[in-house]
Amino acid sequence: MSSDYGREKQDFHLNGGRCRYCAKNAPPTVDYKDVNNLQKFMSPQGKLFDRKRLGNCAKHQRAVARAVKRARFLGLLRYSGKQ
Repeated sequence: MSSDYGREKQDFHLNGGRCRYCAKNAPPTVDYKDVNNLQKFMSPQGKLFDRKRLGNCAKHQRAVARAVKRARFLGLLRYSGKQ
């Protein structure tokens, strides 16, 4: 009886993870002015998705959070979701 339990986790680590900023053809840094890219990290209610859902590494997840906060402060992103 063959079991595939844990297979998805194993494939995740074999592929080097899914962090879009650690990939070879990735943008060099997380930029707060790139609003279209930052909106991919947010729910329709305006909340940030967690690391597990996005697949970012810890370093880049912190950078994304910092960039979203800066963009909100400058008025480039909304604090709440779409109205």
